[in-house]
Amino acid sequence: MALLDGLLADLEAEGAALDAVVAGLDDAGWATATPAAGWTVAHQIAHLAWTDEASLVAATHPDPVLPDEPVDAAAAAGAAAPPDRVLARWRTSRAALARALAAVPAGVKLPWYGPPMGAASMATARLMETWAHGVDVTDALGLPVSATDRLRAVAHLGVVTRGFAFGQHGLPAPADDVRVEVTAPSGEVWAWGDPAAANRVTGPALDLCLRVTQRRPRSALALTATGPVADRWLDLAQAFAGRPGAGSHG
Repeated sequence: MALLDGLLADLEAEGAALDAVVAGLDDAGWATATPAAGWTVAHQIAHLAWTDEASLVAATHPDPVLPDEPVDAAAAAGAAAPPDRVLARWRTSRAALARALAAVPAGVKLPWYGPPMGAASMATARLMETWAHGVDVTDALGLPVSATDRLRAVAHLGVVTRGFAFGQHGLPAPADDVRVEVTAPSGEVWAWGDPAAANRVTGPALDLCLRVTQRRPRSALALTATGPVADRWLDLAQAFAGRPGAGSHG
């Protein structure tokens, strides 16, 4: 429960940080195009609200039926509302989801579009997506990317989905381990994998998170890959469910 509590606190803080960015925007600001083709700031926030609502269904219904509306269509429908309603919808959905996840019994798996997951994994996924779509918004507005130690959960999700990323491209998960050592915004070093592994990834944690959420190309990042498995993983890295290369729509 301590893990879940910490993740929910980070999710709340990341949501509040993005909320503070968009709350003061005028209509023109909400209509600003983002790096996701065809998506404005309003689309990004509407998408987060829609996904939080889907997560809430998964967390609160014994036999949930998840929405199957195409992502682009759902974002467009949500973004058609006035900005104050888009923001109010997201505030309501993220608060309700946090309460629901806190009440999920330990060991219970929630259905999702990818593999079923526990409450802590769901909170991690929501934190990852909130942060990633926040990057799209701040990029669009010419603002700095949110970079705090809340990124640890995003980096962790990126590391543990390595096999999934290969599978999304029809490739078997490599048997070789990859040692990941990245430097957090606070200066702390976060590490995963066998210290003796021949395949290694090093660099800033922010850059790893930007790569596994496909918000930046490898060429724009200060990540170093040693070994063929590590090198190939950074090409394919994907921490979100969905089609390969979904990038800013993921």
